[in-house]
Amino acid sequence: MFNKLLNRKKSPKVFVIGLDCAPPELIFDTWRDELPHFKKLIDGGAYSQMFSSTPAITVPAWSSMTSGKDPGELGFYGFRNRSDYSYDNRYIATGLSVKEKRIWDRLGEAGKACIMVGVPQTYPVQPVNGHLISSFLTPSTTSPKIQWTYPASLRTEVEQLLAPEVYDVDVPQFRTDDKGYLLQQINDMTRKRFKVLRYLLEEKPWDFFMFVEMGVDRIHHGLWAHHDPNHRRFDPESPYIHAIRDYYRYLDEEIGTLLERLPAETHIIVISDHGVKKMDGGICVNEWLRREGYLRLLDDPQEGILSSFEKLEVDWKGTTVWGDGGYYGRIFLNVAGREPDGVIPQAEYESFRDRLAEHIKTIPAPDGTPLDTKVFKPQEVYRQVRGVAPDLIVYFDNLGWRSVGSLGHGDIYTLENDTGPDDANHAVNGIWIYTPPERNLGGRALPDTQIMDFTPTVLNIFGLPIPGDIQGNIIRVA
Repeated sequence: MFNKLLNRKKSPKVFVIGLDCAPPELIFDTWRDELPHFKKLIDGGAYSQMFSSTPAITVPAWSSMTSGKDPGELGFYGFRNRSDYSYDNRYIATGLSVKEKRIWDRLGEAGKACIMVGVPQTYPVQPVNGHLISSFLTPSTTSPKIQWTYPASLRTEVEQLLAPEVYDVDVPQFRTDDKGYLLQQINDMTRKRFKVLRYLLEEKPWDFFMFVEMGVDRIHHGLWAHHDPNHRRFDPESPYIHAIRDYYRYLDEEIGTLLERLPAETHIIVISDHGVKKMDGGICVNEWLRREGYLRLLDDPQEGILSSFEKLEVDWKGTTVWGDGGYYGRIFLNVAGREPDGVIPQAEYESFRDRLAEHIKTIPAPDGTPLDTKVFKPQEVYRQVRGVAPDLIVYFDNLGWRSVGSLGHGDIYTLENDTGPDDANHAVNGIWIYTPPERNLGGRALPDTQIMDFTPTVLNIFGLPIPGDIQGNIIRVA
């Protein structure tokens, strides 16, 4: 028996359940007793809130988690990033933007078989020591020109398994007013993904298995107002008032079908990239900058006709600051010698940035009450800054309000999202649950962890060395 246990310790398996946007409040507290499989993992393991990356968004959070590097070191700060210091050159941060090794690269080099499904920034597909199905930035799963599995032959297996249905990497239209259609899309996507996951568990060898379910994020953004009594648009008579709870119950059942297929030596991790909170509205960042004299346009926007910032004619020689929209605000300074028509002298950069940060913090709520706005300098939150980072990262009202980059709203506040219906923003705390094999930890609540702790913790489970440039710490449960 001792030898068997020793062999198991030498050959562990790690199974990672990734839930995009899953919050500690719902899983650890509100619905814990209604989710029997989550409850079993929590009660037999250890758990904590897990602090997200800064910014707390899908890209870069999952890559920060799986590389053990912060966004500054990764060199991208969201889906869309500045390619250089010109005004209009942007790129989408696909998997090709991730230059650092991720956990499956390190495990593969150690001879471990890996399976990844839906982990963000795995498209375009790269070879792995095992099997991979790409993630939500994949343009199509029906075009013969697009490779979304590794090896390529895995695509045929998935297509035959799901026929006549097709595999979904994401919900095609999650920003829609048709909530019934949204729920159908989310449930269909999740059902098909778990059918594929069961197939992979049963048919493919693995030492490390990680999947990410995007349905949690999509249902939060689409239906949080129907769930949260504190949301300004909450309707207690809504037919969708229990839609999020019902989805969590369904998800718990599907996860149960995976857990029953795991070998006894499996270490189980449940993790999310960030949490969720109600969105009160949007701060029209470029409109505020224009009114405060930082941003000058050649033609003033027409009220009621929304224009994206990219389509407006900017007087760059008269502009010191501009911004981007998104779940957080990205603020860029027009610096002499850095931007083509920069006007802020480099010697005044820091003092200007400090004054601007304090000015942004003074933006009140529409009723004049203070907002709890957080402003970060990249150089103060990252170990190093690569790529072209925003000069300031802004969490309006600590992510209670999003940043809106378009103009024409007629005010610095808007209650409508300019990219389509959206009820929720992200919260900085996600979840961490760890359940070891053949040992009961008794539902131990751990001190708060942070997202880059994932990679060193997994390497430690496998008994592999932790490179010196990895950020984060091993999460200890004893």
